Amino acid sequence: MSTPVIPSIDQLRELPLPPPPASYWPQTWGWLLLAAAALALACAWGLWRYLRWRRDRYRREALALHDELVQSLDDGGRRIAALRELPQLIKRVALSMPAGEAAARLGGDDWQAFLQRHSATPLPEDFAKRLALLAYAPEQQLRALDADELHTLLSASRRWIEAHHVAV
Repeated sequence: MSTPVIPSIDQLRELPLPPPPASYWPQTWGWLLLAAAALALACAWGLWRYLRWRRDRYRREALALHDELVQSLDDGGRRIAALRELPQLIKRVALSMPAGEAAARLGGDDWQAFLQRHSATPLPEDFAKRLALLAYAPEQQLRALDADELHTLLSASRRWIEAHHVAV
């Protein structure tokens, strides 16, 4: 009679993993076309966003200047100059818009109509008159401006710069 062989742990080997049940690569051309179309759409959307970001550079610069003007209002020596620069800023933004050359000669009611036509939100009825007041009024009249009136004017001008409509 022979002696039984007792297996040892050294004889154990790890079993290989089975192959995956299906390939991860698409099996039909349709999936490749769909992936290519999705990639093309993503690239087109990215290009559109970049061109829009580049086109709105004037808007970002105008908002930065507007913030500087608002900060300058707290400085007594710089307050009058900052108030005088606000109408210039609004006019420069209007001129920077694509096809904004039409705004160069506008004033009074035509200027108000232009601002309202390109505004996303309703502007005060006398917005253009208030801007003209800031540009041409004597310093004593500018010093006497009410804080609420000035706040309303500054917030309306910021909203107009942020969200005016640009026809492309």
